[in-house]
Order: sequence, then structure tokens, then C-alpha cells
Amino acid sequence: MAYDAVVFDNDGVLTTPTSYEALTRAMTLAFERHGIDDPAQDDLETLISPTIDELEAVTDRYDLEPESLWAARERAAIEVQREELLNGNKTLYDDVSTLETLDAPMAIVSNNQHETIENIVDHFELEAFDPYYGREPTVDGIRRKKPTPYYLKRAIGDLGCANPLYVGDSWVDVAVAEALEIDSAFIRRPHREDYTFTEFGYDGEPTHEITSLEALSRLDPSS
Repeated sequence: MAYDAVVFDNDGVLTTPTSYEALTRAMTLAFERHGIDDPAQDDLETLISPTIDELEAVTDRYDLEPESLWAARERAAIEVQREELLNGNKTLYDDVSTLETLDAPMAIVSNNQHETIENIVDHFELEAFDPYYGREPTVDGIRRKKPTPYYLKRAIGDLGCANPLYVGDSWVDVAVAEALEIDSAFIRRPHREDYTFTEFGYDGEPTHEITSLEALSRLDPSS
């Protein structure tokens, strides 16, 4: 491999995605902690991955402060995802073991909470991934998540690399790599079988498309 570092998204790449049921349970818990026992289903779905404007629209409907509801949302998501790890519902993909053959440092940059990524690294003993970054559990974390390159730029700086590869399973992963003018590898896991970038209004393309992490050792830089 000619890349001097490989940075990975987490959910859908290293570990299975957190289930919709678990995420909805966390959103419900966040509302319950603000005394709201029957939030609208649309608001639960919005809270899973809102823009700041969408978060503010939700909190306006319930007369809540965005920072307060978001802090509760993040804490609930951290707790629920840790439960998913411990009960075996959120698992490591088998092909992660093939990464031992990569002759390059590895890191993680995820849109999940930093504490959740820390729990995953600890639970699955992923010490080879250093550094690892998730977003801070604040409104600023929404602003800084991918496709904004804030965390990926930090990881690349920590690694001190000149030609990294970023591996993800979403259009935001390809877009964030494009923003930093680095190569990307889109991994098409079974949950992404019919996934397209254009449905999200993004017309970029990954440098590589793979179906298994095992293929990474055979990839060459685009230039």
C-alpha cells in the first residue's frame, strides 16, 4: 500500500451501524428527561441527525433550549450505544481483522460521539487506531461533523501524514475527503446495497469502491 496512513469512519465500516430502534429509544429518553413523554415521531426522527436549524425548530415546539435537549440527546445516545455493545447488538465486522496486514498507521474519525468511539475502541481492543475522534456532545459538535473536515483535519495533523486514505460508507465521507483533497474509499456493505450519493444531492465520486476492508491493501493512490 502506497498510502502513508488510513483513516476510517466507524459505523458501517468498522462496526455495524447502531439500529434505528436503539437510536429512537435514545431520542425518546432525551425527551423524557425533559418531562416530555409523548414527542412526535417526526421530531424523534429529526433528533437522530439534525442540522442546527432543525434542532432549534424542534426545541421551539417544546419550549426547550437547544443546548439542553442536545446534551440530553447525546448522553442518551452514548448510554444506549454502550448497552448495544455490551449486549452484542453492535458488533465488529469480521474483516477488521485483515487490517493487521496494513503497513500504515490507522485512525478513526466518526460523526458519532467521541465517548461512544472511545467505548468502541476499549470494548473491541482497537488500540491500533490512534488517534480516534468523534464529535463533542455539544451544538458545536453538530457544526463540526462531516462533511465539515474539522475532525479529519485534526487526525491527519496528529498522524503527520502526507498521503492518507479515508474510508467510509456515506456520501459525507467522500465529501470530507474531497474537501481536504485526499483519496477516499467507499465501502459498500450490505446495508448500502442500493445507496446512492445523488439522493443526498452530492455528485462526487470516491477514489475507490470496495466491498471488504480486505481490499485496502491492494489500493494505490490516484496520483
